[in-house]
Amino acid sequence: MLTMVGYCWLCHQNLYFAHHGVCHVCHQQLKRRQHVCPRCALPSESGDVPCGRCLKYPPPWQSLIAITDYTPPLSQLIRRYKYHNTPQLAAVLARLFLLHWLQGYREGRWYKPDHILGIPLHSKKRWQRGFDHIELMIQPLSRWLQCPYQPDLLQCSRATLSQRGLSAAQRKTNLKHAFQLRGDFTDQHVAIFDDVITTGTTLHEASQLLIRAGARSVQAWAICRTL
Repeated sequence: MLTMVGYCWLCHQNLYFAHHGVCHVCHQQLKRRQHVCPRCALPSESGDVPCGRCLKYPPPWQSLIAITDYTPPLSQLIRRYKYHNTPQLAAVLARLFLLHWLQGYREGRWYKPDHILGIPLHSKKRWQRGFDHIELMIQPLSRWLQCPYQPDLLQCSRATLSQRGLSAAQRKTNLKHAFQLRGDFTDQHVAIFDDVITTGTTLHEASQLLIRAGARSVQAWAICRTL
């Protein structure tokens, strides 16, 4: 399997800038998300105003930002990163999100947060995997954006089942009281980062903690959003 520095992880061609990980051509060919609700990032007739679902049942976060749907090639890259011991992909995926975020920032679609938090792994799951895949992506992202990140502010207080294969109701029960929040977030704008957002249950639990802690707004950041 390709792990050599200097080659694109997607097309395996030589890179002009070895540290980028994905070449310009592959980056340009990524399927961009269009006509999605700015709040839940699900398909919507207008990408400028919240969809009917969010108007009727508004989520606790204000915007959801994701690069693409959970489809190849990024879905394959994420699975390889998480399940095949390839931590060097962390900076590659973080850079792809950065480029996407900067484009929307320049267009005035979202703003820079005061803090970045990551959906945490329980210590047991982190030990099994050998690394915290979210933390490794946020570290360079925080540095590039000059936005504070402290991995211990949001913690997973108990072991949970894997969310994969669970229904929406089961996901909610599985994550109930699973997180603990430390620190003062009064009047702060906070971004919560995850690799993939599916039903939004994990994000919902973490966002509610932040709102109760006084956060002014919450942005959801992810590499991919499932439909």
